[in-house]
Amino acid sequence: MNQKIIQITAGRGPAECCWVVAQVLKYFLDDIRYTGITYSIMQRVKGIENGTLQSATIKLQGNEINSLLNSWLGTVQWIGTSTFRKYHKRKNWFVGIYELDLKPIEKIAEKDIVFKTMRSSGPGGQHVNKVNSAVRATHKLTDTSVVVMDSRSQHQNRKIAVERLKTKVVEVQLEQLKKSMVDEWENHLNVQRGNPIRVFKGTDFKKKRETKTFKNKRNQLKNDLYNQLKN
Repeated sequence: MNQKIIQITAGRGPAECCWVVAQVLKYFLDDIRYTGITYSIMQRVKGIENGTLQSATIKLQGNEINSLLNSWLGTVQWIGTSTFRKYHKRKNWFVGIYELDLKPIEKIAEKDIVFKTMRSSGPGGQHVNKVNSAVRATHKLTDTSVVVMDSRSQHQNRKIAVERLKTKVVEVQLEQLKKSMVDEWENHLNVQRGNPIRVFKGTDFKKKRETKTFKNKRNQLKNDLYNQLKN
């Protein structure tokens, strides 16, 4: 089963772009539900105005993700009049939809933990345990470790170490995720405005029909053919 993390962002865009992000999110989630893909919204960053979003980050799981994203990833254009600045002349607004190259947070398994025993230490040597009861637990995949010497029992320290390590690994992964999202955010601050993947228009945010016509080209070919026959 495929898993991807997607971000819809207004970049450095104004409130109008943040409004577009909120609208695009609704359409995007409708498409996700229609295709039966499982999703969860990882983060929503609110815009300055009510009902707007600076960005939204969504985790997707399913077998039809790639076909869905083929029609969504890229720049989305909205053609409409600002609802926040009545006399603003700008009519074209852009937001971006990108795939984030992030590893999802997973629960760690004990098979990925390496244990090492050592002697416990104590103040002044008065309560030092002479047996190897302290435990160092290291998560191999993230190279995160904890040392536990709370108990004189090695078994008990091992049990405590597992719980503390799980908590610490999640914290490390969250920090990595946060940093990656900041890096991605910086990369996409300047939303590209060329060749939008989708175009919406009006305050009702209707999808613009993109009808390709070759009428002018056909007329030109007819004229050329007529002129050739005439000559």
